[in-house]
Amino acid sequence: MKKKLLVAVLSLTMLLTACGGKNTNTTSTDDANESDVIKLGGIIPKTGSAAVYGTTTENGILLAVEEINANGGIGGKQIEYTSEDDKADPTEAVNIYTKLTEQGVNGIIGSITSKPTQAVADNSTENFTPIITPTGTMASITEGKDNVFRTCFTDPLQGQILANFAADKLQAKKVAILRNTSDDYSNGVADTFKTQAESKGIEVVADEGYGDTDVDFKVQLTNIKNKAPDVILVPEYYEKDATIVTQAQELGIDATIIGPDGWDGVLAVAAEGSESSYDGIYFTNHYSVNDTAEKVQNFVKAYEEKYNEAPSAFAALGYDTVYIYKQAFESAKSLSNEDVVEAIKAVEIEGVTGSIKFGENNNPVKTATIIKISDGKYNFDSVVSPE
Repeated sequence: MKKKLLVAVLSLTMLLTACGGKNTNTTSTDDANESDVIKLGGIIPKTGSAAVYGTTTENGILLAVEEINANGGIGGKQIEYTSEDDKADPTEAVNIYTKLTEQGVNGIIGSITSKPTQAVADNSTENFTPIITPTGTMASITEGKDNVFRTCFTDPLQGQILANFAADKLQAKKVAILRNTSDDYSNGVADTFKTQAESKGIEVVADEGYGDTDVDFKVQLTNIKNKAPDVILVPEYYEKDATIVTQAQELGIDATIIGPDGWDGVLAVAAEGSESSYDGIYFTNHYSVNDTAEKVQNFVKAYEEKYNEAPSAFAALGYDTVYIYKQAFESAKSLSNEDVVEAIKAVEIEGVTGSIKFGENNNPVKTATIIKISDGKYNFDSVVSPE
């Protein structure tokens, strides 16, 4: 009997220990509050096709961290920021996420493009680590995930805004779509654009698709040309955008090209001296360096002094993301994951990219800045509402 009782006690002890292990990745209140630093981790593409996005976003993050630390930190604690390269790959992103949580970070920034961000978000709900993606626009990233937020607008919101812009500003009567059918970002923008355009009385005369590895778009572009649209929506990232523009010009297409924020950075990959060939293209973005607001101009000046280049919208979103965390850490009851998440939900700040507070599915509802490429440069055109 004694032996059986001892076995039962040991078994119960092991069971309780196992059950108690479920939340071991959640930062404890005492440990977090006693730390000398606040730890932020970054999941950033530093090499590969999205490196331009990752580099400029992290530049904005580092500028904000530097400013906050120089001004006394957060409640006297300095921000300790570390990041690793996910190469815009979902598996790499999840591996980095796991590593950062094991290091006890108080919050994560990233990833930058939608697919790796989605993978990280899907793996984050059990340990409830706070995550804010500056730039991951795919709608499903935050859906059903109480701990996951975004600073940028969503893909569907961009599609809606672009349709309004095509109808109200460009006075388009006929539009065509050239989309990457293998990409959720591209489809998310295109689907909503199509619905909204039709509701605005615009005829969608073509909806052409291509695969993720395609580099020749002339068949699709020829089909579009034959339909004579006023406007062509190209919801794609900057590297393919540059190829599509070149091939459209070779075919003599003169329709106005518009697109979402993936176009930001296209001039960086343009052949030297060819920048003016992009003139007349419009795309949605989160802010403009030409905005005269004091907060924007202070950011632009500080960024240019540090990096000797103008800050992209990705840089501005990275910068704002750190300041979202700052306000949340300052108001949170503790630095436990649960308390930080609740504090982020209540954040209201005037950021470089506009007024930021969180609504349904932890998404900010925001206007969008329309950028027009002219004289080989990005120029502010207008601000457009999703309404």
